Amino acid sequence: MHLVETMAYAGDKPWHGLGNKLAAQQSIETWRRQTGMDWKIEESEVRFISGGTNQGVISAFPEHKVLYRSDTKAPLAVVGKRFNVVQPGEILEFYRDLTACNGFELETAGVLLEGRKFWALARTGQSTSLKGRDRVDGYLLLATACDGTLATTAQFTSIRVVCNNTLRVALGNGNGAVKVPHRSQFDPEAVKRQLGITVSSWDGFVGRMKALVDRPVDPDSVDGLLRRVLNYTSADGKTMVANEQAIAATRALYEGGGRGAMLASSRGTAWGLLNSVTEYVDHHRRARSHDHRKDAAWFGQGAQIKQRAWEELISLVA
Repeated sequence: MHLVETMAYAGDKPWHGLGNKLAAQQSIETWRRQTGMDWKIEESEVRFISGGTNQGVISAFPEHKVLYRSDTKAPLAVVGKRFNVVQPGEILEFYRDLTACNGFELETAGVLLEGRKFWALARTGQSTSLKGRDRVDGYLLLATACDGTLATTAQFTSIRVVCNNTLRVALGNGNGAVKVPHRSQFDPEAVKRQLGITVSSWDGFVGRMKALVDRPVDPDSVDGLLRRVLNYTSADGKTMVANEQAIAATRALYEGGGRGAMLASSRGTAWGLLNSVTEYVDHHRRARSHDHRKDAAWFGQGAQIKQRAWEELISLVA
């Protein structure tokens, strides 16, 4: 089952092979049509029938509201009355001045879960090569959900070209993202101001990547590090249990099975070990589908695993 409802992309075909391919530097209006984001989220009060469907009484539930699509009228979610909707078009509109004046270029955008979640990803124009051959590009991801599962989230993301691994670029305050909860109004200019403070963080991120490349890893320490990263809470909630299958799969990627694992930047280095974790999370971790895995890698448990790996490995070069 695909989570993706509709999407468009410029450049290489995305992970699932779906979507409308666009030429470079298309207008925001074209992206809106081709991504299937040219509709709005409408609101209605919640009503219910009490006493049976045939002779019941229709009553209102004023503390909540129903969100539905303007085009198909399909229901999306029931949320509290203070929930502030962010429209699909607002996600793309966020990039209008960035693409027009700041050298950004939209690369993918689309709708997930029948309209409950939508996102756009743009290349920032920032890029670096590690040891000459290992290219990493900078991106800005903006996503939101109308079912309460995701705050409106803007985050700088790096993509390692050789394996398409993604890693959040840590911002100045260390949390890696600007998040606007739905109880607050989404102010795109305020978010850009917060991001603007941290655009220079790319240079710091490059410095940390290069430090990881230059840091050899003692083979005897690999297993212990992976056990600290790839674990889960036991059923009783009291102890952490190592995920032995994930550890074995990640170690095999690190020891030569991963894409780019034998590059000079990766072989035997902290950078290579980090990318074995990100490749496992992005491409191999057990999931119901590629879409579910990608969703978790960007926003869910997968993102948390990658953040733990980053923190563990960056501590080696601190």
